[in-house]
Amino acid sequence: MPPAKDIVKIAVQMPGAYPQLIDLDQKKPLSTVLKEVCDVWNKSNPDQYALQYTDGIQTYITETNRHEIKNGSILRLTTAPGREAENLYTGIQSGNYDVRSDSLKGLAVLSKDITFAQEFISKDGIAVLVHIVENGNDTGETLAHTLNAFIELMEHGVVSWETLTQVFIKKIAGFVNKSAMDASIQQLSLAILESMVLSSSHLFQLVKIDVPLDRLISHLQVTNQMIQTKAMALIIALLLSSKDDERKETMEFLSKRNLRQYIFKNIILSSAAMRDEMAHYLYVLQSISLNLLEPRMRIPMDPYNQEQREMVHSLRQAAFESDADTLTGNFNTDRRKSLCAREFRKLGFPNNANPSLDFSRTPPGLLPLDNMIYFASHHSDAYNRFVLENSSREDKHECPFGRGSIQLTIILCEILKIGDPPSETGQDFYPMFFAQDRVFEEFFCICILLLNKTWKEMRATQEDFDKVMQVVREQITRTLASKPTSLELFRNKVNALNYSEILKLRQTERMHQEETLAPPVLELRERLKPELMELIKQQRLNRLCDGTLFRKISSRRRQDKLWYCRLSPNHKVLHYGDVEEGGDNPTIECLQEKIPVADIKALVTGKDCPHMKEKSTLKQNREVLDLAFSVLYDAEDYSLNFIAPTKYDFCLWTDGLNVLLGKELNSEQTKSELEILLSMEVKLRLLDLENIPIPDAAPPVPSAPSNYNFCYDFSHTEH
Repeated sequence: MPPAKDIVKIAVQMPGAYPQLIDLDQKKPLSTVLKEVCDVWNKSNPDQYALQYTDGIQTYITETNRHEIKNGSILRLTTAPGREAENLYTGIQSGNYDVRSDSLKGLAVLSKDITFAQEFISKDGIAVLVHIVENGNDTGETLAHTLNAFIELMEHGVVSWETLTQVFIKKIAGFVNKSAMDASIQQLSLAILESMVLSSSHLFQLVKIDVPLDRLISHLQVTNQMIQTKAMALIIALLLSSKDDERKETMEFLSKRNLRQYIFKNIILSSAAMRDEMAHYLYVLQSISLNLLEPRMRIPMDPYNQEQREMVHSLRQAAFESDADTLTGNFNTDRRKSLCAREFRKLGFPNNANPSLDFSRTPPGLLPLDNMIYFASHHSDAYNRFVLENSSREDKHECPFGRGSIQLTIILCEILKIGDPPSETGQDFYPMFFAQDRVFEEFFCICILLLNKTWKEMRATQEDFDKVMQVVREQITRTLASKPTSLELFRNKVNALNYSEILKLRQTERMHQEETLAPPVLELRERLKPELMELIKQQRLNRLCDGTLFRKISSRRRQDKLWYCRLSPNHKVLHYGDVEEGGDNPTIECLQEKIPVADIKALVTGKDCPHMKEKSTLKQNREVLDLAFSVLYDAEDYSLNFIAPTKYDFCLWTDGLNVLLGKELNSEQTKSELEILLSMEVKLRLLDLENIPIPDAAPPVPSAPSNYNFCYDFSHTEH
């Protein structure tokens, strides 16, 4: 008898026959297994048949993937992939419309399976599909099935996108460019063009010529969310595939065509819930837009560049116009330099004799100067009030405009991650950045006025500069976290979050974090830890039972593959399976794949994960590495690979799996939650001891009394 782990109990179905319940020996060749199954149903030529999953993608069983068969799986006996590929290859070329339509529909379903795809591609099936599209005889649902089958076959990476003809590309582009076209065809065509753009620079140039950006923008104005998403995906693909100069030109063109306004009106302000994929594309577009500022951030000021020096002097002239006129008088050079230095000092430049030196650091390079010029020219009244107000204050109490602008620009670049490539999984975009033009400059103008306001509230001096900037950073980040939809809303919220409010928030957070360090309290905390840790463990298991939607990240940033995983209520089995976006969370019965917890051997994270072995060290890939974990099972031969949607989900799942494996919980989330629970519990326990000092040591036990005749005698009372 083979070992138990090599035996899998499964059911095999066939239309018109009673199912077979068999013990599948994983050590036995698949051809032998097929012969035994066919013999029971009196089927000759077992090599013409194959086993296939009945649910999900309906994958064919091969020697390569047979180890994925689990106890309780239901398979069906069906036509072998080679024979099925031959039948469909013939069917899609049939002169009978119904036969051709049914064959294309079946092809679209089976093309998701790599085994079938390889058989069909080996018969030059993709060339037939290309020919069907190029001829243009089929339309509507039949054409949609053709395109669906084509993109599924190409996704396997067996055939290069470079092999496609220019006629085919123009045909696909034509489907996108037509106004009156079936929505499903346009959606699939946009997806095909996106894959072309991301696959090679040659195809990128062809698509860029054949698909006008104006047409893609018009697709963002429809109500169909999937067409909006695929159009945005193609726009992002075109931008990411462009060189820096081309990308800047494209962004300028899109700006002139009001892309931002259409996104804000038709997508961000839409009543329909935004899909994760669209959120990712908006995040990438925001990142690309902000990264256009990177060159200015990386260029230091050239003290000998006349244009740059004039920009600096224009700040002085805008603030001190009357004094500037005086300088044109009869003052000698030394006197003129002295007056300029004094005015630059009033503007808050540390190097008032030569303010060009203040822009020599990169980052922020010349970006602060650009922001200051914008503020002085577009908000001249506010600029003049800022300068005059601080010029009249006592020495050391004035808010330095120059120094503050430079440091504020650094803070904004760090918060908005200017210069960093967009993450593969990021979805954190700010709606207000799509609400108006020149948004970064306007954002700076609001924040520089916030700096002046906070400076006055803190009654700061020059020595407090760093403290003030920390408070301003906190005000900005806390307000951005609320995702305001406009700069005006941001302005109102950030101004309401004044210094006293920041102090209250800090004090509240400090009260949650700080506890008295008296030995009795520390001892109480240690005694409470096991009970609270059990509470955290139970919460982690409950979260695993609820399940999480995970996303499959492909090499071309396509994010349309989703799967769901959840733990059974008895904590003995992990159930998982592919799902469609937008649906309800699937029940356990809907998830066909499963792994017994008893078979799990190890949990690995980051670079140790099998699906992360080939990831590069680029920043966006490092972010994915931080969210990756894998479950190794069946003597560590197989693995279930995850990429968590967020760091929070990563902590919950790795903690929950460690609970199942009987290991310690060591995530940052567990430490944080344990600290919060301990803090709350200790506060509750010490509630009655408020304002009572707790001694470091227990009071001494008094000595025994000389006699015990102090008990009340109740016998006299009874009489």
